[in-house]
Amino acid sequence: MKRYLAPLTPDLARAARALTQVSVEEISEEASLEPARVRDFEHRGSGLDPEAKKKLRAALERFGAVFFDEDDEGGYGVRRKYNASKARQLGRWESEGGPAYEDDI
Repeated sequence: MKRYLAPLTPDLARAARALTQVSVEEISEEASLEPARVRDFEHRGSGLDPEAKKKLRAALERFGAVFFDEDDEGGYGVRRKYNASKARQLGRWESEGGPAYEDDI
């Protein structure tokens, strides 16, 4: 499957954020953008220049989104970086040793 190299589109941004289950505020902070700009881009297709789109895409990829180009099988899209089995395995690894607490030092 070919990686999607074209500029980020509003529909892909919305779908990627839904798949990664992050809020507008979280993704905006990660991308160093104002939440209103991200909302405007997702809903109206405006408000982001090419550099800001690159930042938003990179932030979505850090949260686990993978963008792919259209091919003979179907159109362009987005999916999770890890399948459900791998995500469960990562979740188990992250929770080993119990919850983290602040040190008394």
